[in-house]
Amino acid sequence: MRATAFFIVLSATTFFASPSQAQDAAAGEKVFAKCKVCHIADKDQNKVGPSLNGVIGRTAGTHPGFTYSAAMIAAGKSGVKWDEPTLTTYLHDPKAMVKGTKMAFPGLKSDQDIANVIAYLKQFSK
Repeated sequence: MRATAFFIVLSATTFFASPSQAQDAAAGEKVFAKCKVCHIADKDQNKVGPSLNGVIGRTAGTHPGFTYSAAMIAAGKSGVKWDEPTLTTYLHDPKAMVKGTKMAFPGLKSDQDIANVIAYLKQFSK
């Protein structure tokens, strides 16, 4: 009976925890190497892409001093804010989420890589 109860609790815990990926900022830093060509996260400095310093919670298309595409500005005006779910969707396929974005990167296919990149970005968004 105890084994059955334990299995039920373990199954329920796994079920409810599975939508949220475990996040590893150190692993995210390694994945972020793909992004460093265009973005910086540890400093508030624009490059080819906008600075990602403080990106968590920021409205899309609003970082000062960066010239965004009309599509990204429109996304921000429509209410897009960079939180975990929104970043997850965007990082999977940027051009699908914001049609007309200037971002040339095709996206990350691994949910774990995306979760880790988000953990890395969180360090610079406090």
